[in-house]
Amino acid sequence: MKIAVVGCGALGSFYGANLARAGEEVHFLLRSDFEAVRLRGVQIRGPQGDFRVQPKCARTAEAIGTCDLVIIALKTTANDQFPSLLPPLLGPATVLLTLQNGLRNEEQLAAIASVDQIMGGLCFVCLNRLEPGIVQHIAHGQVILGEFLRRPEPRTHDIAGRFRDAGVPCTVTDDLARAHWEKLTWNIPFNGLGVASAAGWDAVQSGRVSVGAGLQPCLTTAELLSDERWFRLLQELMLEVIAAARALGFAIPVEMAEQQIARTRAMGPYKASTLIDFERRQPLELRSLFLEPLRQARTAGLGAPRLTALCRVLEQLDPGMSPG
Repeated sequence: MKIAVVGCGALGSFYGANLARAGEEVHFLLRSDFEAVRLRGVQIRGPQGDFRVQPKCARTAEAIGTCDLVIIALKTTANDQFPSLLPPLLGPATVLLTLQNGLRNEEQLAAIASVDQIMGGLCFVCLNRLEPGIVQHIAHGQVILGEFLRRPEPRTHDIAGRFRDAGVPCTVTDDLARAHWEKLTWNIPFNGLGVASAAGWDAVQSGRVSVGAGLQPCLTTAELLSDERWFRLLQELMLEVIAAARALGFAIPVEMAEQQIARTRAMGPYKASTLIDFERRQPLELRSLFLEPLRQARTAGLGAPRLTALCRVLEQLDPGMSPG
């Protein structure tokens, strides 16, 4: 299978490298990291052992050409680049698989490809990009795949099997939209509070960041869990997300909150991806991860006061946020 990876940060590099190690023909679309990866390949360091692969490297999608599978691991802040990046990779049978965070990524892909070409995936993995071409795998790695607006098909199971053959735990969901909300029960509280904690407890309670106030160090997952106040707020946010999902018709059990917390405790101190973006002064994935879930919660008739306050703080902190 000819596979292109678009978005070769920690996530794209990790899954692309595993597929390449398993023998798939993997092409990395690279910009700033092109020379480093072309010369030294991609190195994955992790608890299951370190390995290095040499994927095919290209600076442009035109240099890669039509693919069987395109894995999209861009930050959602770059989704406006879909129309320029993706068409050279597409043929009538190409599958577009977005592994991005949040909501409405598949809908944006549908503007340039047919619905029956689009799949989504949820990645439950702890990764950090250490430097160009070097990724630290900390824990987990499971991928859940689903079809956009359709039930699973033979190709869904075939692609899942290729991930499993590459050593990546992979399952198939019959409801991709529900799976997105299941992941939001982790992403919203841990990514959101990790960043918002920089503004302080009072700001997160009120939804207002004091003008001129200095920022504090962001809290890791372990610090959020170990502080009673932050832990209680984290639980309340999780329950709001679950309530929103249930109001939208997704039967997510309340017990998922405790399951997510237990799994996160096992990670140790981890900086979620949005927190790392914030520390690097990069735009946050605010719309897909926070504002769109809040919009849908309100559409379902929920006030979601904790999520509302969190979104207000993140809007004030986000270096990439533009009005409207």
